[in-house]
Amino acid sequence: MTAPARDSATLGAAVDAARDRLEAAAIPGAALDARVLVCGVLGRDAADLIAHGDLPLDAVQRNAVEHSVARRLTREPVARILGHREFWSLRFHITEATLDPRPDSETVVSAALEAAALANPGGRPLRIADLGTGSGCLIIALLSELEGAGGIGIDRSLDALKVARTNAGDHGVADRLDLICADWLEGYAGRFDLIVSNPPYIRSGDIAALDREVSGHDPRGALDGGPDGLDAYRRIVRQARHRLTENGWLVLEVGDGQADAVSAILGTEGFVLGRALTSKSRDLGGRVRCLRAAL
Repeated sequence: MTAPARDSATLGAAVDAARDRLEAAAIPGAALDARVLVCGVLGRDAADLIAHGDLPLDAVQRNAVEHSVARRLTREPVARILGHREFWSLRFHITEATLDPRPDSETVVSAALEAAALANPGGRPLRIADLGTGSGCLIIALLSELEGAGGIGIDRSLDALKVARTNAGDHGVADRLDLICADWLEGYAGRFDLIVSNPPYIRSGDIAALDREVSGHDPRGALDGGPDGLDAYRRIVRQARHRLTENGWLVLEVGDGQADAVSAILGTEGFVLGRALTSKSRDLGGRVRCLRAAL
């Protein structure tokens, strides 16, 4: 490994040097990435950078910073380098086995919370299923908000489920969450008040053209939605219609421009969009990111 430059001998200088290198490589958001990456690697925060920018770094710390910046220069996402991602104001461990949660997916959590009261007019504990749970971010966020609720997280990857188990323990909901290795709801007989999912929805032929941060690091199984991007929706919707309670809701994240196609799949299986709630939720960019439907 190349020795770190002398101008990265303090916390502030290390952030500046990292920013310069990332900007030179045309990494989007270089300044923010440099700050988050360097502070994260060193166990510091933005307040430390302001108050203690002249804090000297030893050789081990400088090498750790150098290694992390080198990884970012290959377009590895900052969250993957650090091993965690903030989602719904909670910190989630992530690994190569899990999708890196995006802020847009918080739309699913918001939509599901709005549906929760209608799904359970009697006030009994809610049952929730998260299909393709990955890191567990969706269902753990929901369980953190819904006292007494319980449910299951399903994924085909045992490695992903291990990460979800760690995250559930970290956030105090492990006793209310069962993690199951399965193919969606295939073979599962239980019923749920809420079924949520952020399924793979990228068309197979489009994956190679995605940003390298995505195509090179997110597990392909969490991205590939088949030739038209809709394979997972067809299976989930078909199975979910037999697994919802009388007042239950299905809440699905959708890709950009997919709302109409997924709405048609829902309609084919007898689902009605909305039903006393706005059926479509938009993300921070104003795109329809989530559909909410009931039978």
